[in-house]
Amino acid sequence: FYESRVIPLELPEGLSIDEDYDEITEDQETSVKEKLKSKWSRLEAIAGAESRVQKMAKDIVHHYEEREKAMFGKSMVVVMSRRIAIDLYKEIVKLRPEWHSDDDDKGAIKIVMTGSSSDPVEWQPFIGNKKRREFLARRMKDNDDPLKVVIVRDMWLTGFDVPSMNTMYIDKPMKGHNLMQAIARVNRVFKDKPGGLVVDYIGIADNLKQALKQYTDSDRNTAGVDTAAAVNIMLEKHEILVEQLYQHDYSGYKSEKSSQRIKAIVNTMDYIIGLGEEEKKRFLNTVMELSKAYALCATTPEAEELNDEIGFFKAVKASIVKTIGDGSKKKTATQMDAQINQLISKSVISEEVVDVYKELGIENPDISILSDQFLEDVRALPQRNLAVELLNRLINGKVKSVQRSNLIQARKFSEMLDNALNKYNKRTLETSKVIEELIALAREMDAAYKRGEQTGMIKEEIAFYDALSSHETADQVLGDDILKIIAHELTKSIKKNMSIDWNLRESARAKMRITVKRLLKKYGYPPDLQKNAIEIVLEQAELMAESLNNT
Repeated sequence: FYESRVIPLELPEGLSIDEDYDEITEDQETSVKEKLKSKWSRLEAIAGAESRVQKMAKDIVHHYEEREKAMFGKSMVVVMSRRIAIDLYKEIVKLRPEWHSDDDDKGAIKIVMTGSSSDPVEWQPFIGNKKRREFLARRMKDNDDPLKVVIVRDMWLTGFDVPSMNTMYIDKPMKGHNLMQAIARVNRVFKDKPGGLVVDYIGIADNLKQALKQYTDSDRNTAGVDTAAAVNIMLEKHEILVEQLYQHDYSGYKSEKSSQRIKAIVNTMDYIIGLGEEEKKRFLNTVMELSKAYALCATTPEAEELNDEIGFFKAVKASIVKTIGDGSKKKTATQMDAQINQLISKSVISEEVVDVYKELGIENPDISILSDQFLEDVRALPQRNLAVELLNRLINGKVKSVQRSNLIQARKFSEMLDNALNKYNKRTLETSKVIEELIALAREMDAAYKRGEQTGMIKEEIAFYDALSSHETADQVLGDDILKIIAHELTKSIKKNMSIDWNLRESARAKMRITVKRLLKKYGYPPDLQKNAIEIVLEQAELMAESLNNT
């Protein structure tokens, strides 16, 4: 993408930026042919005038900081000479002194240039040998390193690859192959980067058009695009979102009170979720597209006018994804405990619910913390759709946990959860009634979790008991006590062979099958149910062995 922010040059007659100035290297600045040197020197003096450098420094700082708000990325500034590079650096650090550091391993901005001992004394701190340049290159390529901006004359304009570099500020006459090589530095694919941006301060638009002729037709259509195109896309996506929310009042995002802004986010999450799965996906996709377009034109007046509203849409999207997403980011047990303790606090739920959903990246929560008080707090939430999603997320996490230890219970609870959510998604049941079903399911799971304390069985024995009693006939014929004895015997047998790899050792599977058959026969398990029971018990045995081995 291309953005013109040209700072005019007051050029005398006979002087232009169209000469082959970009073919002059740093080493040739003082040794080029007199005619070209004279023109270059005059142009360099005009481009590097103090007032112009000050104006460019101010613009670069503003532009960079606005870009940084919109998307992560590093930047390169290309200037005509080493003198201008140093003067520009000094003007930038006057505006942002915290960016400067005398140490190579610190600081947010650096100059990368060659030089010699004959250069002026004040230039020496900025001149570096190959080792220093390689060190700075490693810093620039490290996404976590604070070095974000480099000023160059002709270093790093070819063969230097920093995928996160998304902006190149050009204040140097360039054309043809050299120009294409330079702008390729910001056009690397990187995460969510929608494209690189070339910011033109000197007027290379015509040269860029000529250089683009080297591209194929398809590439030419997607290179050198004016940021006005990104503005149009941004406005189009913004309008789609406004239309999607036309029946919903989200004006609270403008409030100076954080509580009102939080309320606007939560209520909008609830509204979007209530529109159904397809509309929710459309909202999330449109916000993503809006964000990418905005990232490319964040410094335009149109984008700055929508800045707060776009930030609000992004906050709603992030909260939805983190609340009902896949929770792929694992957290430590301590972090989970802290978040679970937050969840059961009524003050958190009723006053700052958005913080709960923002932090809901919890895998496998302990369902036992879903106390009656907590469930009552969820029931009282005015955001009914969010209440459903909160319960779904927590219960689904427990189902996944149960799947690792109790086959029958996991299938049962998973089916109950799916049934409740299907009614919700198809709108065949009022949201409030779906919430009641989920609360009832949570309580049943809580009771199942505590069953071991009441029966005297450990969790492995309960899992086998559930597998054996999955047929009512078996329970009726044998009775509860006999099923408990068989479950106890099976657990002992598995623990004796806990090192077995059930996927690789078929002989172990055959041995366990024989053990199960003997136990069922010994205690009179109904013959007509034995085949099915053996398969279920074997599945549970494999699950248990895997769990024990992992432990």
